[in-house]
Amino acid sequence: MTVDVLAYIPSPPQGVWYVGPLALRAYALCIIVGIIVAIVWGDRRWVARGGEKGTVLDIAVWAVPFGLIGGRLYHVMTDWPKYFGEGQDPLDALKVWEGGLGIWGAVAMGAVGAWIGCRRRGIPLPAFGDAIAPGILAAQAIGRLGNYFNQELYGRETDVPWGLEIYERVNDAGQVDPGLIDGVSNGTVAFVVHPTFLYEALWNVLVVVLLVVVDRRYKIGHGRLFALYVAGYCAGRFWVELMRSDPASMIAGIRINSFTSALVFLCAVAYVVFATKGREDPAELQPADAKTGADTKVDTDTEADTDTKADTDTKADTDTKATAVVQGEKEKSAGATKIDEKKVDGKKDDAR
Repeated sequence: MTVDVLAYIPSPPQGVWYVGPLALRAYALCIIVGIIVAIVWGDRRWVARGGEKGTVLDIAVWAVPFGLIGGRLYHVMTDWPKYFGEGQDPLDALKVWEGGLGIWGAVAMGAVGAWIGCRRRGIPLPAFGDAIAPGILAAQAIGRLGNYFNQELYGRETDVPWGLEIYERVNDAGQVDPGLIDGVSNGTVAFVVHPTFLYEALWNVLVVVLLVVVDRRYKIGHGRLFALYVAGYCAGRFWVELMRSDPASMIAGIRINSFTSALVFLCAVAYVVFATKGREDPAELQPADAKTGADTKVDTDTEADTDTKADTDTKADTDTKATAVVQGEKEKSAGATKIDEKKVDGKKDDAR
């Protein structure tokens, strides 16, 4: 029994640190680090596929804010009693730094933001999605560490050796936080649960590796790699949801996220099967202004070739005419010489 207790995973003593009046929240820091990883890695992949460097950052300016808003909206909509139930403060719905982002809403609204950015840059959204898919899932894995610091989204109570200890946390007044998120641990273990944050994070890393291998071996494109990412994530999220015990909205006794996982999984698989095969031509990944510049250069080169050809033809015609004139003069001269010779011969005959 002692060995099992020692093997338990301890939760962090706190998830918030204060630097003067500034609160540094581990959850927010994990989200920021994940976004940076997704942008940097995504940009490298985009360039490797033939795109222009810096494109991912330009589009992220649109996608990230939309994604954060969509993620929060989904969370609030599916867990509305937590914010709009009896005795709750609706303004808490705005406190995104305290945790609570629904990945489904984040991906959906993030895609809208990315679509706007891609339209402005003149590049195809499906190809962009394929480039950033592994980075997005890696960011999700990093974001799950924020749930670890917040002591949230845990599973059912368990006695497995890798169980997660959830501590009581108290505020400055010594009062226990009922949500077990804010404050500092007092060392008392409230319960031991399945570390579903860890299960999901490890699953995400596994799918990231799968995406990279599939992309290198089969070079799939037209949004199929992004759809594969969605399908892989949904498969893992479905079984993780079955293990969670934190409060959530239900439909027929089943967590709403389980329904969402199943539905989105089927849609993603259908896209993988029926979408256009093969990878896009690198020229398609260039911004619209770059394509326009290339077309202008082609037109200029064509015009220059035409002018050169016209000059050459004109010069050739002139040379031909000059040659004809010279030839005519020569013929005239030859004819005159023959006439003179005949006259001389005639005079000789008369003399005889």
